[in-house]
Amino acid sequence: MALFRRIANLFRRSRMDREIRAELEAHIDLRTEDNLAAGMSRAEARREALLRFGNPTVMRERVTAADASLGLESLARDLRYAARRLQHSPGFALTAIVTLAAGIGANVVVFGVMNALLLRPLQVAGPERLFQIEQGHEGDISQSYPDFADYRARNSTFSDMAAYRINGAGVSTGGSAQRSWIYEVSGNYFDMLGVQPAVGRFFHESDEHGPNSAPYIVLSDAFWRRRFNADRRVVGMKVDLNKHPFTIVGVAPRGFNGTEIFFWPDYWMPMVNEEQVEGYSFLTVRVNHGIEVIGLLKPGVTPQQGADNLQALAGQMSREHPNEDDRLTARLVMPGLMGDMLGGPARPFLIAIMALALLVLVAACVNLAGISAARAADRTRELSICFSIGATRWRLLRGGLLEAAVVSIAGGAVGTLIAAALLEAITRWQPIAEFPIHVAVIPDSRVYVVAVAVTLASGILPGLMPARQIWRTDALQAMKSGAAGAAAIHRLSLRDVLLAIQIAVCALLVTASLVSLRGMERSLHAPMGFLSQGALVFQTDMHMAGYSDKTELPVQRRMIEEAARVPGVTAVGTIDNAPLSSGGSRSGVFREDTAEFRGSTSVTIANYFSISPGYLNAAQTKLLAGRDFTWGDGLDKPKVAIINQTLARRLFGNAPAVGRKFRAGDTTIHEVIGVVEDGRYDSLTEDSKAAMFFALTQAPAGNTTLVVRSQLPPAQLVPALNRVLTGIDASLPFTVRPWPEALSLVLFPARVATAALGVMGLLAAMLAVTGVFGMAAYTVSKRLRELGIRVALGAQRRQLIRSALTRPVIVLSAGSLAGLVLGVVASRLLAFVVYEASPRDPLVLGGAVLLMALVGLAATWIPARRAWSVNPAQLLREE
Repeated sequence: MALFRRIANLFRRSRMDREIRAELEAHIDLRTEDNLAAGMSRAEARREALLRFGNPTVMRERVTAADASLGLESLARDLRYAARRLQHSPGFALTAIVTLAAGIGANVVVFGVMNALLLRPLQVAGPERLFQIEQGHEGDISQSYPDFADYRARNSTFSDMAAYRINGAGVSTGGSAQRSWIYEVSGNYFDMLGVQPAVGRFFHESDEHGPNSAPYIVLSDAFWRRRFNADRRVVGMKVDLNKHPFTIVGVAPRGFNGTEIFFWPDYWMPMVNEEQVEGYSFLTVRVNHGIEVIGLLKPGVTPQQGADNLQALAGQMSREHPNEDDRLTARLVMPGLMGDMLGGPARPFLIAIMALALLVLVAACVNLAGISAARAADRTRELSICFSIGATRWRLLRGGLLEAAVVSIAGGAVGTLIAAALLEAITRWQPIAEFPIHVAVIPDSRVYVVAVAVTLASGILPGLMPARQIWRTDALQAMKSGAAGAAAIHRLSLRDVLLAIQIAVCALLVTASLVSLRGMERSLHAPMGFLSQGALVFQTDMHMAGYSDKTELPVQRRMIEEAARVPGVTAVGTIDNAPLSSGGSRSGVFREDTAEFRGSTSVTIANYFSISPGYLNAAQTKLLAGRDFTWGDGLDKPKVAIINQTLARRLFGNAPAVGRKFRAGDTTIHEVIGVVEDGRYDSLTEDSKAAMFFALTQAPAGNTTLVVRSQLPPAQLVPALNRVLTGIDASLPFTVRPWPEALSLVLFPARVATAALGVMGLLAAMLAVTGVFGMAAYTVSKRLRELGIRVALGAQRRQLIRSALTRPVIVLSAGSLAGLVLGVVASRLLAFVVYEASPRDPLVLGGAVLLMALVGLAATWIPARRAWSVNPAQLLREE
């Protein structure tokens, strides 16, 4: 307590100064009284006393310094002693530091990612007031441009609203076009966000004067440096976007990537010019939902008030436009994660991963607590000697706590350094080559505060275990040699409970990682309505080369015909946006006799695609009834469509669908000529969705995905196909990949989950091995003399191993069983991101049991060999 008092005195100087002053005055008064008794006058007596004690201020400083230095010197001495103890136990020190570094590093990494995605606001003005405005009904959360314009003009709770849309375009400066990624934004986008340009200027709402009136672009900092070598003279330069001239007016500041955390575009362009890029305009089409809307709440307005205001407006707009917006609703979500499309699954998943990371740290702390308890038990005689020569319990307790603090600080420092390096690597990582997706997770002050807090907390439990031993030690009893130590070996101790808890946590993490791995394996072999294995996809956008809906079909047909002639190619076809890709569109579906076309009268919302003849064969999509499209299904012929089983069932029940008719999109009547199997269109975890396929000859599409099926390896086939396609039009940029690789975007969440849980499971297995090994080794070590005597008396060595390792095996089995049960319950969270993640899978349960058995075998192998090879004669001689 003296140390704490001295440290506290450093922060209570005024009170301590008063106490020192009073004590000095008392000494001066006593000296004055002695001088008076010796015959001095009062003035002389007082003067002599003051001279004897010196300057009061200096004396106060000396006393204060002595008090503080005494406490700090004692603290430094204890720290040196703790360091020497760790130096004499390098195995324990290294194990403890590595264990804590793994647990702390995992927590810092996970928190760093969660901080970047969920906690850190966007780098814009008023981020706490910025919200994304979505439609309330599931499956179509984006907005139409006319709805955005109405919301913006008529609301009373937002100071401003802006719209944006992520798109791709071909950019060129005189040569061939290269695919690039853009934000199409409303003219007030930058002004509302309060962002200032690094070079040049931004475009503004005043630059817009109707469709195609603002041919300007703003470069991102990365694109400016990569493509233009950071040349400030780019302002005023003209570039072509899909063969249309645009002027560079400025460069965005470094670190600004728009209002989506994952997406880092090459440049921004005004949305009013999207017709030049896309070939059509959605600015006046109320049923065309494809833009995202963000709004800045007025100061003092709550999100609930803003949502209520927009919901009331949505009802008015639905009544005003009954054929377009009768399903219109509004809700507010936090921006940055593409609304609830990613934000919905990401939030619970990151929270779950953070909880698992904390469990890893708990397991590490429990592991160290058990080892520390064992070390403290071995120090019983040493502690009794210290007590006998006058050491206080508090002094020994302080030494144990400081030893734990040194270990936790060292582990925290190593773990934080490793975590900082991993976060920097994650920041540079671009998981999907063709998409500009990465997450800036550079650690900020909040991450380091958490690192310090976790480091300090991780030393509490390992520090308290020796404290418990110190507090309960009976010096007299400990000095005696007896069977107490042996008896302690045979009864259940706190170390056993701690180890069981650690094993349960580790088994839980191992089960979760196996569930994720099994789900990932299933996702790669799940029925998706097409067969990606054995196919290549060539992706392009005809608009990049200046084609329109009227001129692109002959070129697409020539691509198919020329590719089909390449030796080794067995099937070829095109689709505008392949299933499970980043594109895709949806539309309401109505029965043929529908008179009023509104959301309430639609049968369902269905994904729709534009495909060429031969695509179904190239994609290996099973045609269950009817026929495929032909090149004869032209614009002058009745509209035809192929639908999937789910849409056929919703439209016509169990009756045959071929030959029946329905209305879709612009309410045009389509005749069903075929029915195909159900598939996956947006995500692997989705329920069965309705889908319809239109003929490319009747529904032209600029987006073109050429699917080429062949048994030849890609390395042999790609060069020939590249020559063919380049010969058709060298200005068309193609992205070529095997189809399984093209699914990387939709598999990305599951792969991240699998990787994260795999690391957690690996750390858990490592901790389980060290924990069980420590307990088994300690048990054998403490019972070596007993085991030697039993061998001398004729005991079988198998009996020795069973006797020595029974308790570790029981603890391992009990902890593993509890962990498996917890893993089955906790793994339900994985179903949000991992396809068919089932904890009840026999392979998962069997794998978890086998893995924990291997953990036990690896951990007890060396102690078992030591017990097997015990030499009673040598042990008794040493005794």
